[in-house]
Amino acid sequence: MPFTIKLDRDGCSGHARCAAVDPDLFPLDDQGYSVADGVVVPEGKERLALRGVRSCPERVLTLVDDDGNPVQKLG
Repeated sequence: MPFTIKLDRDGCSGHARCAAVDPDLFPLDDQGYSVADGVVVPEGKERLALRGVRSCPERVLTLVDDDGNPVQKLG
């Protein structure tokens, strides 16, 4: 089941902790703010994506399933 990263761009403060976890899953713009909204997580990187989402101190990142439901933990 593919997962997607959702981002509340207005709430991003540019800490870049997500990008420190994986810069490919959580790309940054030229000012250091996340542009990860809509990134589809490749198979095998689900746990890494969830770790990056959880690393955000502003809690503006969410990992969602195909139905748009937030993913809190992986089986």
